[in-house]
Amino acid sequence: MTARRALSFGPRLVLTPTGRLLAAALVKPSFALEKARPLPGEPGAVESRALEQHDVLRKTLEYFGVEVTVFESHASDPYEAAAGDAAVAFADGAVMMRLTAMSRRAEVDRMQVEFGRIDVPMAGHITAPGLLDGNDVLMAGDTAFIGVGARGNELGRAGFANLARSHGFAVRQVKLAPGVPALRAVAAAVAPDTIVLGGEKADASAFSGFKTIVLERGEELGAGVLCLDDRHVVADIRYRTSLAMMRRAGIGVEAIDLYDFTKVGITPAMLALVLRRE
Repeated sequence: MTARRALSFGPRLVLTPTGRLLAAALVKPSFALEKARPLPGEPGAVESRALEQHDVLRKTLEYFGVEVTVFESHASDPYEAAAGDAAVAFADGAVMMRLTAMSRRAEVDRMQVEFGRIDVPMAGHITAPGLLDGNDVLMAGDTAFIGVGARGNELGRAGFANLARSHGFAVRQVKLAPGVPALRAVAAAVAPDTIVLGGEKADASAFSGFKTIVLERGEELGAGVLCLDDRHVVADIRYRTSLAMMRRAGIGVEAIDLYDFTKVGITPAMLALVLRRE
């Protein structure tokens, strides 16, 4: 399996799905995060701590050379901080999503306006009545995986699949277990041929042909890592067994505290809208 490379002209956004991360957008959490229903057995999120953790994520990305654009929250929806839902970037532009939650659909319009200001071109849109959230899309090598769970609909998934194929990607659907927040909560590409997978929370057969690092039960959300570069990720520090497994597999792990996001099912990968990769 070989990583897909774009031509040397054009906007040059995401050239390879696990290449070096160059630019990303974050959305600051608001007090609305405290209204999110926590995962079973977890306490509620605390805005002040979430803001501190979010700033640590920003500083970590900047330390590794990532240009970070931080947008203020403008909605009362607790999940607006999951910036990766708004769009998915290809080499020549971003595909704007149409989010499942009606309360969040204006986020996409606001993000598109911001993209115009920071020179991110458009490569397409998911249009009504299609629904798809960006964190239910995972790109690895020359394959686009689309999560099939509680969010999105078949029209949205089919629309994105057509766009992905037009950019040279094969497409596979991944069935998610009940209660899984998003595909990128329980799966991540850490190399063109390697997937970290959260146990039985996603259909492992969809990743045939890829190497998989399967995390233990109870640490499934530890798979929602943000790839900084080939075999180098940002992860939530609380999943210590998962961190050890990834390190034994030769993955460099930058572990930071993002607990107040994890409480409500938002992982490192979900927090960042990836805009540019080499």
